[in-house]
Order: sequence, then C-alpha cells, then structure tokens
Amino acid sequence: MIRRFFGFRLLTLLVLVVLGSVLAAQRYGYCNGCAALEAPPNPPYDGRFTYARIKFNMFGQEYGGRGRDIKWGHDYPEADQHFPLIVQEVTTTEVRTDGSVIVALDDPDLMKFPFAYLCEVGYWIPSDAEAAGLRNYLLKGGFLLIDDFAGQHMFNFEAQLRKVLPEARLIPMTADHPIWDSFYRINAMEYFGAAGTFNGLEAQFFGIFEENDPKKRLMAIVNYNFDVSEFWEYSDTGQIPIDLTNEAYKLGVNYLVYALTH
Repeated sequence: MIRRFFGFRLLTLLVLVVLGSVLAAQRYGYCNGCAALEAPPNPPYDGRFTYARIKFNMFGQEYGGRGRDIKWGHDYPEADQHFPLIVQEVTTTEVRTDGSVIVALDDPDLMKFPFAYLCEVGYWIPSDAEAAGLRNYLLKGGFLLIDDFAGQHMFNFEAQLRKVLPEARLIPMTADHPIWDSFYRINAMEYFGAAGTFNGLEAQFFGIFEENDPKKRLMAIVNYNFDVSEFWEYSDTGQIPIDLTNEAYKLGVNYLVYALTH
C-alpha cells in the first residue's frame, strides 16, 4: 500500500511548480478564511482519499459571514490542495487531487472520510447534533486532526470536547507512540518545540484515545500552540524555510498513514 520516498526536498519544490498560490488575503483583504465560503461543491465520493475540512457555525450565522474572520476556513484552499499532492507523491494511496471537501459534523457524509481536519477550536461551539456526529465518527473509526489554536483557546476546546466525549482526557503524546513511526521516523515534539513555535508558545501534542488508554487506538491528534496547516499553505511561497515545510508535510503524512492503518 505504501512506499517510502526520500527526496523530500524535491516534493516541496514540486508543490512550488504544480500550484501557483493565490493567497486568500489577496482576495478577501482582512477576511481570513473567507475563501472557504466560496468553495466549489464537494466532489462526488469515489473511494479515493479526499481531504476533508470541518466547518462550524460562527457569530450567530451559518458557517460564518462575509467581512469576518472565518476561523474554520483558515489556510483554505492552499493547504487543502497542497497536502494531497504530497500524499500522492510519497505513498501508493489513491488520492483525489482535483478537489477537497468541506463537511459539517452532523452531515452523514462525514463517515465517508476516514481523516478529517478541524482548526481554530477556540471558537468551536458544536450543537448537540454536531457533538453526536463527531462522537459517532470517532467511535466508528474516524480520525480527527485538531490544529491551529493556542494559549487560552484550550479552555473552550476542553469544554466542547466534554460535549463530544464526556470521559475523554487529553493525554500528552510520547515519543514512542507508533504515529511518529507510521511512515517517517520523526520526533515532531522535539523538532517543532524548538523551531515551530506558535506566537512564542512551544508546540505541544495531545492524543484522544479509545477509553483514555494510550495503548489503544488514537482517535484524534491535537496540535496545541501549533499550526501545521499553515506550513502546508505557504509551502509554495518561499515565506517559510523549505526544511520546516518538509517537516510539516512529514508530520501530516504520518498522521494520515496512522489513520488509514489503525
């Protein structure tokens, strides 16, 4: 199913060549994430790995409103385009590269996507139906990447997580967990703690495990004080050193391969 590829620096250069970035900030000014509001319709499901982004309600409006900061849309569409290209190049996974999906937690279609991305959970307040949808998704085998939040936003995330899984605990990830060796052998905690600080805060990684047991399946990985998707987003601009974007892609590939094999 999977093959290793060692010329990783070339892959970032591949993204530079294949996709010319048109930054969302250029299109929408101060409205970060607004590009997601004009996303094309979700492509029909065809069994290939398709990158899935979770949307949620904000500001009393359905999924946000123009002229505001659309938190769940941060780094869209570039990150959602770039990461599948890397997965296609370094693994033998069948990947959709012509489109990603944006899906709500209470949408039954969520079950079609074994790997989903949720960001800015400091602003996430799921409805009862959305909390139930995410609970079912995780318990039935889905994997959630939780990313792009920092500092006091952890308080809201922990409160909302209790709606989803009342007994769940955020367990610090350790360097010996299989996710760090599921494809590449990496020590993300050490690397990003030193080189990938988020607003001056050291990155931390937590896991949400079945029955709060680190020996059982990891249902969700939590990137706290960190934003791996932003490294993917800007990997074709030269604004972030290639070595850092390479490590961010390795991290994402490991997350995905773990999700597809556990």
